Amino acid sequence: MKIHPDAAVARLEDLPNVGKSIANDLRSLGIHNAEEFARRSPLDVYLQLTPVMGKRHDPCVFYTFLAVEHFLKTAEPLPWWKFTEAGKRILRENP
Repeated sequence: MKIHPDAAVARLEDLPNVGKSIANDLRSLGIHNAEEFARRSPLDVYLQLTPVMGKRHDPCVFYTFLAVEHFLKTAEPLPWWKFTEAGKRILRENP
């Protein structure tokens, strides 16, 4: 995915809805910046966290990743809960 020029951020924690904990989870997968996140799908990132964390994360983490993807594409920061419906649909289609 190409990152919108206005969505450039210096640190993962600068992404909307991403705090220290989620940023550390992303780093555990080898994602250290927005460009590395943009090369992966939010669903793949979410599912790859399961073996790293020893359990499947709460779905709101997936919705956060959808919000990050949206921000990187559009530079529009939205709260993660705006992606709940789309996220539920995607998770139903990919159990």
